Amino acid sequence: MSTILKTGPAPHIRTKETVESVMYDVVIALVPALLMAIYSFGVRALILTSVSVLTCIATEYLCQKALKRDIEAFDGSAILTGILFSFVVPAIMPLQYVVIGNIVAITLGKMVYGGLGHNIFNPALIGRAFVQASWPVAITTFAYDGMSGATVLDAMKRGIPLTDALLQNGDQYLNAFIGRMGGCLGETSSLALLLGGAYLIYKKQIDWKVPATMIGTVFILTWAFGADPIMQIFSGGLFLGAFFMATDMVTSPTTSKGRVVFAFGIGLLVSLIRMKGGYPEGTAYAILIMNGVVPLIDRYIRPKKFGGVSTNGK
Repeated sequence: MSTILKTGPAPHIRTKETVESVMYDVVIALVPALLMAIYSFGVRALILTSVSVLTCIATEYLCQKALKRDIEAFDGSAILTGILFSFVVPAIMPLQYVVIGNIVAITLGKMVYGGLGHNIFNPALIGRAFVQASWPVAITTFAYDGMSGATVLDAMKRGIPLTDALLQNGDQYLNAFIGRMGGCLGETSSLALLLGGAYLIYKKQIDWKVPATMIGTVFILTWAFGADPIMQIFSGGLFLGAFFMATDMVTSPTTSKGRVVFAFGIGLLVSLIRMKGGYPEGTAYAILIMNGVVPLIDRYIRPKKFGGVSTNGK
């Protein structure tokens, strides 16, 4: 009888979706980017991703054990955090930094708030921000095809010819879109990320308006600033952030209009950081900043109450 009474207020919406099904859908969507990372950076990409995922699972398990909570470390959320963290760091980053970053991602980015569904900020980006503050050289040292050097965004920021950047010779736009260039492990191939994003849209796991608004905003604003908008959207973490981080249902607004405002804010911040800031990339910090604005967005952009009417009675 007590179980029957544990229900929320009507209306009751039933769905076959579970936390596991949602999380593993996103993991599946990241497989093309992981395969491209292995192709570009070799077995090191697989090793780094594996260490990242195992660290997240172990950390979450130990936290839940210590707090005497139900063990949910295998529901897919820890695996997803591990993959995303590995995707936003260089393939050559020392593994000890990867381990520390993931411990921070789970403990300070997730468990300290109460676990999955309660975190304010994207856990993987919290871990990345910690590593960047602690070991800035390690997280900004990139290599590709046996060479180290500047990424495309860094080259454009410093006025270096793209032929001197970590970009394969040939059609620059095509190579940037496919991912034949240096950068963070899972950010380089816009094509692979687009395929994964299309899968999530097909499965109705994400709102297509979020990546469309975010990428479109960066394209228009960087063009207005006089930069190459095509290379700006194909380089860095924009596609990864747009399809897999800004769409996170926990750290993004609850309404469709709110999510559009959220995505526009991220695109605006990315453009300002890249064009006017001292840092060539801005996706991670833009998402974290807008994560903090989500409660404000939800406060002023609310859905109509079920069965409610406007104040004038119409």
